[in-house]
Amino acid sequence: MYEKFFKRILDIVIAAVMLIGFCWLYAIVALLVRINLGKPVIFRQARPGRKGPDGKEKIFYLYKFRTMNNARDKHGKLLSDAERLKRFGMKLRDTSLDELPEAWNILKGDMSVIGPRPLLVRDMTFMTEEQRHRHDVTPGLSGLAQISGRNGINWEKRLDLDLKYTEKITLWEDIRIAFVTVGKVFRAEHVNSEGMATSEDFGDYLLRTGKIDRETYDKNQAEAEKLLEEMEQSR
Repeated sequence: MYEKFFKRILDIVIAAVMLIGFCWLYAIVALLVRINLGKPVIFRQARPGRKGPDGKEKIFYLYKFRTMNNARDKHGKLLSDAERLKRFGMKLRDTSLDELPEAWNILKGDMSVIGPRPLLVRDMTFMTEEQRHRHDVTPGLSGLAQISGRNGINWEKRLDLDLKYTEKITLWEDIRIAFVTVGKVFRAEHVNSEGMATSEDFGDYLLRTGKIDRETYDKNQAEAEKLLEEMEQSR
């Protein structure tokens, strides 16, 4: 009953409270981003969400406050994430203020407050069929893997924790995860940095550790690009 009905109601209530009750905070952070990083203030990125009736993951745009600048090299190519992430952006991430716009994703139904963290599309293409069962449920703002040492555990353990969460979703477990997440935020332990300078992509990890070969790596990266192109064409 909780997973099928009440969880979504709670998500709507919490997201609405965030957007309305903290509109002043959104305005302040947006202004600071505009001053320090320029436009656009909001960063969006395609992420795989919950599987639909066809068994395929719905790809949606996740919204965050921008944390990196647009610095480019002499050829006009964007510099690496690490080079574009400066002190201001790091502060936003450390305090998780960059995550505030995800309340809109929660209100829309793309995300939940608690659930497996939505990763990158290119991460998804490297998952096994079993690992992709993490997408049987709605992704969350924070999840079991995030409070269990997100950057201190390997990819397999993270995905195992996501699968463990999907096995039995309860109100009390969601409350526990939420409270631990809040504690980590107050201690400036950033828990949601997927796909950015502080986190290695799943495919890169598998290639570096010799768990896949270059041919498989290139094939799965091409699959991710195709999925993103199809998403853009369907909009």
